[in-house]
Amino acid sequence: MSTPTPNDMVHSESFLRSLMHRQLTLSIACAAAFLIALLGLPLLNYFAPALMATRVAGFTLTWLILGVLFFPFVWVISWIFIKRSIALENNEVNSVNR
Repeated sequence: MSTPTPNDMVHSESFLRSLMHRQLTLSIACAAAFLIALLGLPLLNYFAPALMATRVAGFTLTWLILGVLFFPFVWVISWIFIKRSIALENNEVNSVNR
């Protein structure tokens, strides 16, 4: 039998399974953050209407969150996902090249 080369290790079943598992974990975490924000706003409006009707910078808190802060929040989630995804891939490349 021959010894496995780094290319063999990259394409091994266990290598791909571990990489896919870490990517799935990252995807689920980012999706959960998005869903908490998406579903949290209607719940806050339902359970704390007086708080959400508070005026901040000329907007009610509901519209401030929905109209002004939600888009940057989604960008932050996307930025975190991309940075961590690239880091995962770089870690895998570095572990193979050792």
